[in-house]
Amino acid sequence: MPQRGHLANLEIWNCRTPARTEKFLMPIGGKKNSNECTGRRVLIVPDKFKGTLTAAQAAEAIAHGWQKSQPSDVVEQLPMSDGGDGFGEVMSSLLRARAQTIQTVDAAHRPCKATWWWASKTKTAIIESAKIIGLAMLPPGKYHPVELDTFGLGTVLEAAQDAGAKEILIGIGGSATNDGGFGLARRLGWNFYDERGRLIEKWPGLSAVAKIQPPQRPRISANVIVAVDVQNPLLGPLGATRIYGPQKGIRPQDMTGAEHYLGQLAAKTEALLGRDFASIRGAGAAGGLGFGLFAFLGATPKPGFGLFARHAKLKKRLEEVDLVVTGEGSIDESTLMGKGTGQIAGLCTKHGIDCIGLAGCVAPDARRNKLFARTAALTDLTTIEKAKEKPALWLERLAAQVASQAKIKG
Repeated sequence: MPQRGHLANLEIWNCRTPARTEKFLMPIGGKKNSNECTGRRVLIVPDKFKGTLTAAQAAEAIAHGWQKSQPSDVVEQLPMSDGGDGFGEVMSSLLRARAQTIQTVDAAHRPCKATWWWASKTKTAIIESAKIIGLAMLPPGKYHPVELDTFGLGTVLEAAQDAGAKEILIGIGGSATNDGGFGLARRLGWNFYDERGRLIEKWPGLSAVAKIQPPQRPRISANVIVAVDVQNPLLGPLGATRIYGPQKGIRPQDMTGAEHYLGQLAAKTEALLGRDFASIRGAGAAGGLGFGLFAFLGATPKPGFGLFARHAKLKKRLEEVDLVVTGEGSIDESTLMGKGTGQIAGLCTKHGIDCIGLAGCVAPDARRNKLFARTAALTDLTTIEKAKEKPALWLERLAAQVASQAKIKG
């Protein structure tokens, strides 16, 4: 049985048998057969390369490149998500959930077909907000955030409840909205009124909110788990508007107004329900959608990476491999502060396993950091522009290059 090596020398051991690639759900718990393979087993567990490759596409490219240089290695692909874009695809593979489609509306209230996933055996529904109210679904620059809301997400949650869901897992990253879950609440029967008793239908109208009326009976009774990858509160300098608003189109002159609307929503909700939901970690995620889910559905926040790790039985998988390759669009300071790729590297360090980090680009501080045994970037091979044109091609080449530099022991 080979011992786990140190990637200072990038030692890779050869198997005696032809290579095999195992994708997504390789059976775990079995022992390696020493007659079958004397080399390393490589776990490829990347996140998305945002805007270019899904986690599954990235895993495929890395696996192909790696095995071109190391055809005897046993490679397992395990695409990862910490709650943002790709959450549905990744989690549905792990839970063996089947895709469902439903007619709803996007963040701009344009009709759209949305996908969610259903695991009938466990009565678990999986929802990815980015597939319904995602920023990437909208034409760039056409809509201002004051025109957008989370209404369409409520339709999908209701469909999951109608299917008999006992638990709903929802990833909320990648949204186009900044409404604090106002639209979602309206879709699920909550009403908001101004001082003259007029119904508020757009979230900027929350500046004059005087009364919030709950539905007579909650429409969602399932246990709702929210996968969040940030810790921001709803309000303040680290809140939804000031941190994430600009990437959604909120301009400097819009900041005060948007913050006021959400502040009014938070104050009236706290007065009605007797709890400060705005200060919960993750309340500011996805333009305050975290707040809306906590306040109006009684949802529970969970770290997105932790959900993935639990359902993927990641700890057990790490006990059975000798080398891990992870990656994302950019390995930078945020990676080192808790994003999925950084957490993968941290777990590898804890288990004494070398971890390689591949990315579109790698920040200087991340290259110097000892969290990864080695990092490599597409920009080591080509320009950013060319890498974005053919990301799978260049990621495959990068993986092949990293693997080819390994010293082979027979």
